[in-house]
Amino acid sequence: MNCSKAQGRWLFLGIAAVALAMAGPAAADWALDFPASATELGNKVRGLHHMALIICVVMGIIVFGALGYSLVKFRKSQGAQAAKFSHSTKAEIIWTVIPVLILVGLAIPTARVLIEMEDTQAADLRIKVTGYQWKWRYEYLDHGISFFSNIDDASNAASIRGAGLELHEHYLRDVDKPMVVPVGKKVKLQLTSNDVIHAWWVPEFYVKRDAVPGTINETWFKAEKPGSYRGQCAELCGRGHGFMPIVVEVLAQDEFDAWVAGLTAPAEPEPEPEAEAEAAISQASTAAAGGASAR
Repeated sequence: MNCSKAQGRWLFLGIAAVALAMAGPAAADWALDFPASATELGNKVRGLHHMALIICVVMGIIVFGALGYSLVKFRKSQGAQAAKFSHSTKAEIIWTVIPVLILVGLAIPTARVLIEMEDTQAADLRIKVTGYQWKWRYEYLDHGISFFSNIDDASNAASIRGAGLELHEHYLRDVDKPMVVPVGKKVKLQLTSNDVIHAWWVPEFYVKRDAVPGTINETWFKAEKPGSYRGQCAELCGRGHGFMPIVVEVLAQDEFDAWVAGLTAPAEPEPEPEAEAEAAISQASTAAAGGASAR
């Protein structure tokens, strides 16, 4: 029996050692805390996380500290005798009221942030986002702009087995046409899908919302500083799920206006073939008449 227990203990330690060895490379990018936010709302969400974490840590220290103290101080070997009472009204009131106060203290600021997260009114820019297998379509409802955003060609080529191409810095996280928005403006997203369920997720915006076929889900963000922000589809949507990145370019207002003007400017009409032929004949006739007059 003792031999069996010893073998089981060594087996457990061996499995734990192998698991730790395998987890080493995966933990290379491990970090504590949520990512830094590029939006005011994201900072509020991060602040709620910090507040809840601090409360949980303090309560854990108090509870496990009291438990450890009791186990050491009132152990049987020290001659401690168990109490004879069946319950304590005072203790029951205390351990009921304190958790209620903590939960209410957490619920009030959380409810405020949740209400703000769902408030998509008074948006400065509206964009309809449609998920496809496996790309995104962005429609700027206020500007008449529409385009598809696919994974960039470099990532697509390097992902082919045996290609032997060097992986660039943003491998599988870059696109050919990013979403472009102005800095400091409230952007309302209307999300849907053309086929299966997708999820539009940009961690630094603290925005993650499902794109469901036949349904419009709404969310919003307001980026506080210019830059490039990357995300990806966060809902397993098929074999190309890992090839569905998101890139949002946040520009200054004048740069965004120039980008919009470049996409909405009317193209110069190409002359029709018949008109070109008539123009050529007219020029030839004019030149011939001029030559005859000279003679």
